[in-house]
Amino acid sequence: MGKIRVREKTNKLFFDFRYLGKRCREQTTLDNIAANRKKLERILEKIEAEITLGTFDYGRYFPDSPRAKELSKRALTAVGGYHATPLLCQFAETWFAEKEIEWRESQIVTVQGCLDRHILPALGHKEVGSITRAEILEFRASLAKVNTRSGKKLSASRINHIMTPLRMILNEAADRYEFSSPYRGIKSLNVPRTDVEPFSLDEVQRIISNVRDDFRQYYTVRFFTGMRTGEIDGLTWEHVDFSRRQILVHQAVVNGKVVPTKNDGSFRAIDMSQPVFDALKAQFEVTGKTGLVFTTRKGTALSHHNVTKRVWYPLLEELGMNKRRPYQTRHTAATLWLAAGESPEWIARQMGHTTTEMLFRVYSRFVPNLTRQDGSAFERMLNQKRA
Repeated sequence: MGKIRVREKTNKLFFDFRYLGKRCREQTTLDNIAANRKKLERILEKIEAEITLGTFDYGRYFPDSPRAKELSKRALTAVGGYHATPLLCQFAETWFAEKEIEWRESQIVTVQGCLDRHILPALGHKEVGSITRAEILEFRASLAKVNTRSGKKLSASRINHIMTPLRMILNEAADRYEFSSPYRGIKSLNVPRTDVEPFSLDEVQRIISNVRDDFRQYYTVRFFTGMRTGEIDGLTWEHVDFSRRQILVHQAVVNGKVVPTKNDGSFRAIDMSQPVFDALKAQFEVTGKTGLVFTTRKGTALSHHNVTKRVWYPLLEELGMNKRRPYQTRHTAATLWLAAGESPEWIARQMGHTTTEMLFRVYSRFVPNLTRQDGSAFERMLNQKRA
């Protein structure tokens, strides 16, 4: 971030900013008074904006400066460009190696995929310090034209995920090589909020009654614990405590591998209701000799894609219910607990949320009495006053 400074000997103001990895100080003849400072600060803001956009021409602002010959656009073009920063592909490799130790294996795979399939082919040949805001926006626009394997366009959420490593790389490079990050001020695309479509208790009972026998216990546990798909698929018997009637969520299956839960809040103990306790007791008779609680008929880990396509969606269609993602079983658990009047703090702990904020923000509309949004509490207060 550049500044307007004052030279003590002359009391004259001067510009102090960085461009292409170099510190630039340009003198003025203006005295150090408030009006002059404001004038130069406005000019400096414009300079930094143009640096970010890649349109800054040193010689146009400071034609008499010795640096103008070195850093003007004409001079840079004559020598084939300025090479003060590494290529994006080179810096990305360094950045990735440094960040890899912080990430779970699934995140490593995801970030590497974003780099290899999208970011590096488009921008890898450019120097990190020369990438402009316009090029970033152009790259993001190009992602909106990419087709997935199913022939659909990339979603806004997916595009945001691809852009995240690029943002992190450019911001880190800007800190190290002291230039203004071109990503500054670029906001993520708006992502439509995922609809919460919980099942009613009657619908839950119909699903559990009609699902094929080898998945009855599985869906009972899903509906009445709020466990995520990876958490229930990665549940092992060593984490089922029948004596305390608790399920210990310590791990999950991600991309076919068992990994620790994604954050501290997800690392939790879920209290077993009677239906869950009975379902796990019955399941123990089937898979109690293996590590995983729920497995295929061959004793291998479940593939959530196969379960969804071969069990979940066909069952909903057979029962005449709207097609809903399996994740709605988690939403269902939350709304059923709320409707039953359970403590929001307790529900948050069961769900793996660190606060109750999400409960009130996402689920309260399904249970009017929770927040008195139906107006009944106000009506009762008025009636008491009249009496």
